[in-house]
Amino acid sequence: MTKLNLERPLAFFDLETTGVNVASDRIVEIAVLKVFPDGRIERKPDPSGGGPNRFLINPEMPIPPETSAIHGIRDVDVIDAPTFKDVADKLFKFLYDADLAGYNSNKFDVPILAEEFLRCGIEFSIEGRNLIDVQNIFHLMEQRTLRAGYKFYCGKELDNAHEAMADVEATYEVFLAQIERYKDTEIEDREGRLYTPVVNDMKHLHEVSQRHKNVDFLGRFVYDENGTEVFNFGKHKGRPVEDVLREEPGYYGWMLNGDFPLYTKKVLRDIKERMSYAQ
Repeated sequence: MTKLNLERPLAFFDLETTGVNVASDRIVEIAVLKVFPDGRIERKPDPSGGGPNRFLINPEMPIPPETSAIHGIRDVDVIDAPTFKDVADKLFKFLYDADLAGYNSNKFDVPILAEEFLRCGIEFSIEGRNLIDVQNIFHLMEQRTLRAGYKFYCGKELDNAHEAMADVEATYEVFLAQIERYKDTEIEDREGRLYTPVVNDMKHLHEVSQRHKNVDFLGRFVYDENGTEVFNFGKHKGRPVEDVLREEPGYYGWMLNGDFPLYTKKVLRDIKERMSYAQ
């Protein structure tokens, strides 16, 4: 099995939630597999530790039946489970020193995890972390689903899909297989130049995993070719955020009061504060 070239721990994680709205839905299950530079692995929950097999979270809101039909977790299953606030401090410490990896994690799992931490008053920063999205690597090289990818890369059937630990274990195995399979594979970039996108280096794979240069998790703001934060939605799409805030200050209040994720609002406040200091 390939040994990952790590300078710091890499935490593979998967979430099951009440839905897919990052701003309003909540976590109902968490699973984390943390790989250390020396090859040691820690899991939460730990299947060998004698505790519960699943790390369930009470979302403090109803789980829609259509969502329960996907991951199998119902209101009755989480009624006695801890809330996210109950576990936030320990989870934050477990992830504090780690880069993050998952399947579709950059678009969903990382943003919703950050939202949950912010609700508890904990700022979960991604600055300095490598964020590796195994799905983005997969789609870049093969363009298939996790179940198909597990069979394609590992030769196995994913029998317990949508159970968080089964998904995260499969994601970890797929990632190791990707490192081995593509270590010498070259592809063409958009300019026709050959390069090797998949190498055993977490910072490089962080770059490969980024589809866009997002400022916030959901890409409401992105960096343009000059590294300037610009709007990526609505009537101001493509315009520098600072320009819009100067010319239309009411837009700032509209966004802060709107149905945007907490992290998007945090980024907007940070830009506004930076502008104030520069005056």
